Amino acid sequence: MTMLSSLPFLLQLAQDDPVGRKSLFEHIASGGPIGFVIILLSFAAMALVVIQLIQLRLDRLAPDEHVQRLGEMLLNRQIDQARAYCLEHDQPSFLTHVVGSALSRCARSPFGLLEFRSALEESGQTEVGRLMRSTEGLALIASVSPMLGLLGTVVGMVGAFDRLGSSAGGFARPDELAGSISIALITTVLGLVVAIPVTAAVSLFRNRIESLAASVAERTEELLGYVESHQAAADRGRV
Repeated sequence: MTMLSSLPFLLQLAQDDPVGRKSLFEHIASGGPIGFVIILLSFAAMALVVIQLIQLRLDRLAPDEHVQRLGEMLLNRQIDQARAYCLEHDQPSFLTHVVGSALSRCARSPFGLLEFRSALEESGQTEVGRLMRSTEGLALIASVSPMLGLLGTVVGMVGAFDRLGSSAGGFARPDELAGSISIALITTVLGLVVAIPVTAAVSLFRNRIESLAASVAERTEELLGYVESHQAAADRGRV
C-alpha cells in the first residue's frame, strides 16, 4: 500500500529527469542504504496492515459460536462451566477474554456475581487497551520513516558539501554532486511516502477498534442480563 502510493510521484520524477537515463528503480536505489531501510519498513507496514485487517473483525472478536455457548451456560446458571469455557478455549477471542476475566474476578470476590457488571467493564477496557497496543508497530513506523528520510537528507547534503570542499577551487561538477543530492531528495520522498499512509492507517484502525469494542459490548450486555436476572431471582428467594 505504502510503496504503491509512491509510484505516481516517482514515475513523474523519472519523466522529469533531464537526461532521461534513470529508471524508476534507479531513482529508488539512489536513496542508498537509508532508502533501502525505509523500503523495508514499508513492507513491514504492509504486513502489519494485513494482520490488522484480518484480526479486527467482529466475527473474530466475538464469534457467534462463543456468544451462543456462553449465553446458554449463563442462562442455565452454569457459571463455573462458562468460566472454564472462556479460560480453556482453544481459540480465545476478545469476548472470551473479557467474560472469562470478569467471571474469574467474581469467583475470587466476596461479593460474587454482584461485581459482574463492573468486572466486565474493567476487563473490557483492558482488552481494548491490548488491541490499541497492537497498532503501536504501525505508529512506530509512521514516526521513524520521516526521521530516516531526514537523516538521509542530512547525510546527502554533508556528502555534497564534502565534495565541494575537497574539489579544486571550491567548485565541483554537477555529476560529482548528483549522487549525494539524490540521496538527500529520494530518502525524504520515501520517508514521507511511507509515513503519510501509515499514519492514516493507524488512525483508521484505532477508530475501528473503538467501533468493534462498542459492538462487542452490546453482545456482552445480553450475557450480563442473564447473570443479573439470576442474581435478582436469588435475592428474592432469600427474602
